Amino acid sequence: MEPLIEIKDLSKNYAGFCLNQINITLPKGMIMGLIGENGAGKSTTIKAMLNLIHPDSGEIKLLGKDYQKEEKQIKEEIGVVLDDGFLSEYLTPKDINKAMKNIYTNWDEEQYFTYLEKFQLPKDKISKEYSSGMKMKLKLAVALSHHPKLLILDEPTSGLDPVARNEILDIFQEFIQDEEHGIFVSSHITTDLEHIADYIVFVNQGEIILNKTRDELLEKYGIAKCAKEEFEKIDPKDFIRMKKNRYEYEILVEDKAAFQKKYDVAIMDKPSIEEIMLLYIKGEK
Repeated sequence: MEPLIEIKDLSKNYAGFCLNQINITLPKGMIMGLIGENGAGKSTTIKAMLNLIHPDSGEIKLLGKDYQKEEKQIKEEIGVVLDDGFLSEYLTPKDINKAMKNIYTNWDEEQYFTYLEKFQLPKDKISKEYSSGMKMKLKLAVALSHHPKLLILDEPTSGLDPVARNEILDIFQEFIQDEEHGIFVSSHITTDLEHIADYIVFVNQGEIILNKTRDELLEKYGIAKCAKEEFEKIDPKDFIRMKKNRYEYEILVEDKAAFQKKYDVAIMDKPSIEEIMLLYIKGEK
């Protein structure tokens, strides 16, 4: 089965930053979450996928098509939400509808206005007067209203309150019910990804350091906590990262069951995605 996203050895060099050998595959019917610090390479990866920047090397296919040679056809079939603006803030949702009808062959006016109602967005107010959360909802309404097969989203729940975020996550789950669809989403809100993502890709300083299923991360990984005397008996090969706190050591392990069989550690916590990310970044090997 042809994947929705296939990225091979993607690299891009800037002064002081290098996106290095990125490899990503998103199967149909799945949601992939991209996590990492600001400046880690998340937005650069998305912009390369959308042909907004030109990589130095590597291959990108979206929906089985070359992202440069078949760009127009691809963009008919993907919905995009970027963190920055996408249309003039002096347009109303009604104005946007008129514009989109001339851009997308499959633009669905009825669906668009249904989303506006669902998100409680005033149709005659210019988007400059919207709150940040309302602007994000408007972007999502546009992205979803031309029957895309793939959503590429950069911080789509940023600025939304918890109720609105849950509403958006429910829409993503509905979208993915069609197993021909997929979502690639960059987010700082890792708790959202814990609810919806099938895969987690963690990029740090321009490199992918972790690419796992969500279930593997949440169920198999563990954070052991122990005193200095216990820590000194642990083989460094048996943990990924460690962090020394005031009274204890925190140890990130890839297989908590195997670790507990080998070592007599009293505390083994189930980690969140955020805790795994922080230990990778702040911990030591």
